[in-house]
Amino acid sequence: MNQKKSYPGKVYLVGAGPGDPGLMTVKGKTLLEHADVVVYDALVSPAILQTISPRAEKINAGKRRGRHSKLQSETTELLIEKAKTNAVIVRLKGGDPFVFGRGGEEMIDLVRSGIAVEVVPGITSGIAAPAYAGIPVTHRLYNSSVTFVTGHETTEKYRPQVNWQAIAMGSETIVIYMGVHHLSKIIPQLVAGGMSLDTPIAMIRWGTRPEQTQLVGTLETIVAQMTAEKFEAPAIAIIGKVVNVPSLIAPYL
Repeated sequence: MNQKKSYPGKVYLVGAGPGDPGLMTVKGKTLLEHADVVVYDALVSPAILQTISPRAEKINAGKRRGRHSKLQSETTELLIEKAKTNAVIVRLKGGDPFVFGRGGEEMIDLVRSGIAVEVVPGITSGIAAPAYAGIPVTHRLYNSSVTFVTGHETTEKYRPQVNWQAIAMGSETIVIYMGVHHLSKIIPQLVAGGMSLDTPIAMIRWGTRPEQTQLVGTLETIVAQMTAEKFEAPAIAIIGKVVNVPSLIAPYL
C-alpha cells in the first residue's frame, strides 16, 4: 500500500490463521521473527505466540466475551504510539484481519494518523475449521453458494441486524462466525426463511488446534446438543448439506 507517512514505524496487520501454526503464512512468520512490537488478539494460539522474537514487546489486546482487555479505540491509539518509536509493529489477529477481524477499521484509523500500513492475509477459520473436520464449504453436488456471516453484532453497525431470512433463502451453505451464544435466536429466523429443521449443522470449536471438538446435528437438535455437552465459544457453525460429506467417507477410513 503506497501512502504518505508521518512516523518511522510501519504497522503490519497480520492474519495468524485459525490456530495451527503450520497454517500461518511464511510472510507472517517472518514478521513475527523480526518485530519490535507485537499486539496480539485472544484467539491467537499459544503455539504461534511462541514464534515471536524474544526481543519483541508483546501486548495482549484480546477481546473475549465479557473480558475485553482493551477497547478498540485504545488498541488503535496503542499502535499509533508504538509506530512513533519502533520500526516494525505487528498487529496479530486470529484468522484473517479483514474477515470479521476489525482490520479494516484499524487500517483506516492508522492511515489517517499518518502510519504506514501493510496487510498480510491469513487463513480464515470459516474455511479451515470445516476443512479439518472433513467438511468442504463448497461441493458441486450440494451447493453453488456459501455465505460467511457474523452471529455477533455490534451496535455501531451500518445497519441494525443481519437479515437471516434472506440468507436462508439465498444461500445453500452458511458459515456463522461468533454465533454460539445467539444460535437459539438465529435458527428460528433461518427456519422462517424457508430452511428445514432437518438441515444439517456442524459446530466446530477451536478449529485446527489439537483440542478441536465438534458437534453435528440438525437445526432442530443442535441447541439441545450444545446445552447437554456444555459446548462453548469460540466456535464456527456450518449449515447445509455439505455437513454430511464426512459421513460419505467414514466407511472407508
